[in-house]
Amino acid sequence: MVLGGAGGLFYLLGGDAPSEVDLEAAAAAVTTDAPADPSVATTAGPTTVATDLEGIWSVDTTVGEFSVTEDTAATFAGFRVNEVLDAIGETVAVGRTAVVSGTLEIVGTELESVSITADLTAIVSDRARRENAIQRALNTSANPEAMFVLTEPVDIGEGAASGETVSGNANGDLTINGITMAVAIPIEARLVDGLIIVTGSTDVTFADYGVATPSAPIVLSLEDQGILEFQLWFSK
Repeated sequence: MVLGGAGGLFYLLGGDAPSEVDLEAAAAAVTTDAPADPSVATTAGPTTVATDLEGIWSVDTTVGEFSVTEDTAATFAGFRVNEVLDAIGETVAVGRTAVVSGTLEIVGTELESVSITADLTAIVSDRARRENAIQRALNTSANPEAMFVLTEPVDIGEGAASGETVSGNANGDLTINGITMAVAIPIEARLVDGLIIVTGSTDVTFADYGVATPSAPIVLSLEDQGILEFQLWFSK
């Protein structure tokens, strides 16, 4: 998972922001796009539909169409930051990367392991002129990746195999800017048309990861906290 977060990045990303991650919306977007004939394959996922949850699942970046400017059903990881800009007012700064890889493993009714890597060099905004500033702010030349590794199993229950939504905390180690911290991220997950979707978000304090929030003339206020968020599809 990735938290993009340094001061110059935030005020460069002002403007209308896409909605926060929403499992229901993402799942509905994929199932709505499915063809009426179930024998016809769709780009929403693999042609071989998985019905058994047990085993190893890999991050799938082929679902949906990625966007940083509007709501999307695609795989991504990123951040949201509240700010107040001079002559503009309150805004939400959003940055996302679709270059996410990793796996999860389910054994019985437990999520046993998760390892996710997000490429911070692929963080994008809605305007190309911001990209260089984003990379400098994230210090991607020194630490190009962010990672999350689950450290405690998560009970997903018997109903997960039939498509029930699973809610819980993913306890693990989050690494940003080369610094690793123990975190507990509230997540939701569901089996949808042979794929697993996982969404989650949590507050993160930038200073914990050695990320400063410098001032700028246009920024009237900027919190030292942001929201890490992710929407991940997995296929077998």
